[in-house]
Amino acid sequence: MTSDTSPSLADALAAGTVVLDGGMSNQLESAGHDLSDELWSARLLAERPEAVTEAHLAYYLAGASVAITASYQATFEGFDRRGIGRDEAARLLARSVELARDAARQAHAAGVSRPLWVAASVGPYGAMLADGSEYRGRYGLSVAELERFHRPRTEVLAAAAPDVLALETVPDADEAAALLRAVRGLGVPAWLSYTVDGLRTRAGQPLEEAFGLAADADEVIAVGVNCCAPEDVRGAVEIAARVTGKPVVVYPNSGEAWDAGARAWRGRGTFGTEQVEAWREAGARLIGGCCRVGPEAIGSIAEALGTA
Repeated sequence: MTSDTSPSLADALAAGTVVLDGGMSNQLESAGHDLSDELWSARLLAERPEAVTEAHLAYYLAGASVAITASYQATFEGFDRRGIGRDEAARLLARSVELARDAARQAHAAGVSRPLWVAASVGPYGAMLADGSEYRGRYGLSVAELERFHRPRTEVLAAAAPDVLALETVPDADEAAALLRAVRGLGVPAWLSYTVDGLRTRAGQPLEEAFGLAADADEVIAVGVNCCAPEDVRGAVEIAARVTGKPVVVYPNSGEAWDAGARAWRGRGTFGTEQVEAWREAGARLIGGCCRVGPEAIGSIAEALGTA
């Protein structure tokens, strides 16, 4: 949690490297929570909020300086399907920020002295569908329709006063354009992070084109990739830094592959801390992990980058 005397996240990125947290879902599952429904970790905002705070705290104590809220799959439409009305859905979205703030306070009380920031997760349209389409994009919606979907949620999250909005796991440059419109004028900085396949978005657009959308967006303090294979990070970092001139954010998966039909991870992990220094050399300034990357790995990243 930042204070009046703490630097902004943008200033911290200009000064050096900042460590992000890891996967929220794997940390909750390792604590014994069942996430096998369409709301995923967002369900616990209502049912077990203390579990969300505990997951954030584990990452702060491990060495992360930024916690990403459990709002990735929290949408008005998704909550409505579960019989949760708009007022309660808005309260739960705001709660996601409050829980991360609570964890930051607890981390400081436990002796963590570095600044701690909260990033409010804004997941893609496909996350609401819960059918794996966030890894494909091309939903058949216009940029204007996607903006209408994202704007109410970003307004509620911004009003909860996070340090930054994490526009994350974006598979499609068209959706990125909609998200950039949706956060305009909210008064909260944002980062834009694509999920990629090689040097293209999941929807197939070249990364030069995709990152270029954010080059002149004053709200955007970092661009990059997440929820992708570690092997895809280095090339994307180089393109993002060159095209935008902004700090780059990276938080890949463990290297295992997600089987949307079985709702399970397959294969072996390939994410090692020896890769993070190469990412930093290429321009990455905000570095962490996504799915299947836990507190131990984040602690190793913080140690490797000298931020612990």
